[in-house]
Amino acid sequence: MKHTWRWFGPVDKVTIADARQAGAQGIVTALHHIPYGAVWTPDEIARRQDEVRRMPDGSPSTLEWEVVESLPISEAIKTQTGAWRAHIDAYRTSLENLAAAGIFTVCYNFMPVLDWTRTALAWRLPNGGTTMRFELNDFAAFDIHIFKRPGAAESFEPAVAEEAGRRFAAMDDAARTMLSRSINAGLPGAAESYSLDDLRAQIATYDGIDADRLRNNLIDFLSEVVPTAERLGMRLCCHPDDPPFPLLGLPRIMSSEADYRAVLDAVDSPASGATLCTGSLGAHPGNDLPGMVERLGPRIHFVHLRNVTRETPGTPCTFHEAEHLGGGTDMVAVIAALLREEARRRAEGRADAEIPMRPDHGQDILDDLKRGAQPGYPAIGRLKGLAELRGVEMALSRSRTP
Repeated sequence: MKHTWRWFGPVDKVTIADARQAGAQGIVTALHHIPYGAVWTPDEIARRQDEVRRMPDGSPSTLEWEVVESLPISEAIKTQTGAWRAHIDAYRTSLENLAAAGIFTVCYNFMPVLDWTRTALAWRLPNGGTTMRFELNDFAAFDIHIFKRPGAAESFEPAVAEEAGRRFAAMDDAARTMLSRSINAGLPGAAESYSLDDLRAQIATYDGIDADRLRNNLIDFLSEVVPTAERLGMRLCCHPDDPPFPLLGLPRIMSSEADYRAVLDAVDSPASGATLCTGSLGAHPGNDLPGMVERLGPRIHFVHLRNVTRETPGTPCTFHEAEHLGGGTDMVAVIAALLREEARRRAEGRADAEIPMRPDHGQDILDDLKRGAQPGYPAIGRLKGLAELRGVEMALSRSRTP
């Protein structure tokens, strides 16, 4: 696999030099400052490429922008309202410009309104480090008592709703504000974030849109952009829902293998594929990650390797970001399946035999605790994860060598 590293541009407190020292072989980034629905111009793409290619002191980094994460899909496209057709035209133009710059893998997601959701961005671990966590009772306290979404209480199990009331009553104003900010954090590095009133307005645009309609809108979007990607030799890969269950009354449509199969079969093209995120998918107990690699392997264009510990059974559930080799996912089995997929591709002569992966998220440890990097994206925690994952990959690779 190609070992890549997510970087949020010059605002990122983890530098290109840090990524190089961590052992990254390529960079995953995006033009976070460009509004959703707007064209990524050749000049903006070239500027980011130059930033990736240079260390903070101006010397060459030897790194390249390998994967786009993400070229965002606007809410207008997801709901097929407003200027959604113009936004699709802009998306196609952005793909043209990226391909002209030599960038051919584009990760995206189709999650409504919020791209990921956690209730705590720095939950204290027994070892003194911190990690991100989704606590179901705290989320219910937000949904029912702070956000006050109509019908929220009925969307949770009675025991969860009752505990949410107790949690809310025990919170002071500072705790309620921190919970709201954590849940409403949105996509790290993105230009868009929402106040609670903004969030209510955005959710209202999904009135009448259930999972079937949202899935059809995704299929419509892919039907429009995949022919462009095919012509350009690009690979589009959809990131799963995070968490992989409905929140705030909004539908989720990319949470399971069946979800992926429905979309990949509907737009059956090598240019339309999956981002395999073992953390997002691993938060659902029904997902068999090694099996998904085996069955979806030819359409996996990008991999996020991270792990979560599910603290409660079923879905929705409470979970936290675990160490990369901890948690509920058998990471050794996943990497073994990915190496088999790469071997199969090499035997077929595929140009994309080497799958880009990155150590997704990480626990804040050591100097991470003072750096204040993007939530979930510390320097040392990810370096540790990358080292562990590389060790597993090397051991498995060597075990196959006579």
